[in-house]
Amino acid sequence: MAAPVLSYEDLGVVQGSGWLFRHLDIHIGQRDRLALIGRNGAGKTTLLKLLAGKIDSDEGRRTIVPGTRVILLEQEPAMAGFATLRDYALSAPDAPLPHEVEAIADQLGIDLDRPADTASGGERRRAAICRALAQEPDVILLDEPTNHLDLAAIEWLEEWLARFTGAFVVISHDRAFLTRLTRQTLWLDRGGVRRAEIGYGGFEAWTEQVYAEEERNAQRLDAKLKLEEHWLQRGVTARRRRNQGRLAKLMEMRAARKAMVGPQGTAALATATDDARSKTVIDAKGVTKRFGERTIIKDFTLRVQRGDRIGIVGANGAGKSTLLKLLTGEIQPDEGSIVQAKTLNGVVIDQQRKLMAPEKRVRDVLADGGDWIDVLGIKKHVQGYLKEFLFDPSIAEAKIGSLSGGERSRLLLAREFARASNLLVLDEPTNDLDMETLDLLQEVISDYDGTVLIVSHDRDFLDRTVTITLGLDGSGKVDVVAGGYEDWVRQRAPKAEPKKAASKAETPAAAPPPKKSKLSYKDQRDFDLLPGEIEKLEAAIARDEAALADPDLFARDPKRFDALMKAIETAREKKDAAEMRWLELAEMAENLG
Repeated sequence: MAAPVLSYEDLGVVQGSGWLFRHLDIHIGQRDRLALIGRNGAGKTTLLKLLAGKIDSDEGRRTIVPGTRVILLEQEPAMAGFATLRDYALSAPDAPLPHEVEAIADQLGIDLDRPADTASGGERRRAAICRALAQEPDVILLDEPTNHLDLAAIEWLEEWLARFTGAFVVISHDRAFLTRLTRQTLWLDRGGVRRAEIGYGGFEAWTEQVYAEEERNAQRLDAKLKLEEHWLQRGVTARRRRNQGRLAKLMEMRAARKAMVGPQGTAALATATDDARSKTVIDAKGVTKRFGERTIIKDFTLRVQRGDRIGIVGANGAGKSTLLKLLTGEIQPDEGSIVQAKTLNGVVIDQQRKLMAPEKRVRDVLADGGDWIDVLGIKKHVQGYLKEFLFDPSIAEAKIGSLSGGERSRLLLAREFARASNLLVLDEPTNDLDMETLDLLQEVISDYDGTVLIVSHDRDFLDRTVTITLGLDGSGKVDVVAGGYEDWVRQRAPKAEPKKAASKAETPAAAPPPKKSKLSYKDQRDFDLLPGEIEKLEAAIARDEAALADPDLFARDPKRFDALMKAIETAREKKDAAEMRWLELAEMAENLG
């Protein structure tokens, strides 16, 4: 690592009656791209504020290269007292120039003249990004930057950070965002911190290696890890293994739904059999919805089957919430019809987290103050149920106000999943959740017997969860695609434009060659074999990144360190080329029918 521009040595912070973390050494180099990973409540947000100099530590020393500008993009920007979003964006200590703020606002599609007190979460987040980026930071600290952003804004932020010449540290639940951008990882775990010179793409392989080494050490010392630590480690490892089976199940469900979807790009489904009709929970036919002169949803048809997992994606304002309300019967269409099954019993988990009153105890939220909670007809003790959702059981007496944002979200999920239902409606469910809770949420959704409707901008979460994607582009048209977010993106990819016809003055062209009916032998062979090659390259990258995570490797064997770095770079280039080749072949195969 290059000489650090920002460091914190022997860092310690007291929280409540004990240490949140202690004896941490953090060093940030000039071009570092760091993912900060840790469970909800581990202190990630607190650590960013310490690095930014916003709060003081109980122990430790912060050092910074003179002239280095460190900017914090907070998870919940404080806008009280500002009349408009523009006033907030221009209020930074290193006051940005108005034209720089305006230029970023134009690219993000935000009206800075909006009153701050009535702005939506997405508008407030965009204003905060304008404020942070316009200050021209040398080090930028980002706390859940993609929360409340639509897909277009997330992709814009990814491009900006990819071009950024300084360093950044980012907390995010968005796996796709982290995998694309990060090159190093800080893992805040059980009051300590580990650093690895790998991006988030190699994080799981690295943690498995760490846990395995801890297990070996524990066995050699003839001692067990503390119970509250060990059950989590085993649970995470086992969950990842179970997820492989769930992924196979998801692929089967997608294949079954693809067989029912009509011609590509249409919203009609093939006529269902009587058996399929009996499983229908929502039947939408020719649905159109307008607000004033604007048509939000146009001629939409979909038959939702029991057990479907449906993701709804699109830019902010494209009509996602409107479509969700139409499907659940909250509003009625202007044209067409939507019929819900009479037995439909839904549970809605929205972005607002309205049930999380700060003065209530965890026990009050889960079990109305009692010791037992009814989970789908089965009595469970509150502390035991908390453990299933990755909480320390002793948290039952804690006030909601003392929990982190992610812990509150996880508690709400625990409460709602205990209720009997056959329709689950999730509005941005991944906001504020850590990676382990996201794995748990995917697991619970996979095992859920009913139908799931999900509005989300988390691309990786949708790819791991849904069987059908409903994509809105703002024109009123709704794409129905069997599969996840990436399947929708591939369907929308522009086809190559046909060459212009020759003018009459030109010599007539020779007769066109006969149209191909199938891929050539070489193309078909590449099409079949490349997915396996890509998997091997991904495994090689993860293996080499895990080896590179050894903090003593460079001092012990610098030649091996350099060889691993070169091998990873070469493998990444080969993987990118293989993926591009496979996508080209997939498009050729699709055009050939």
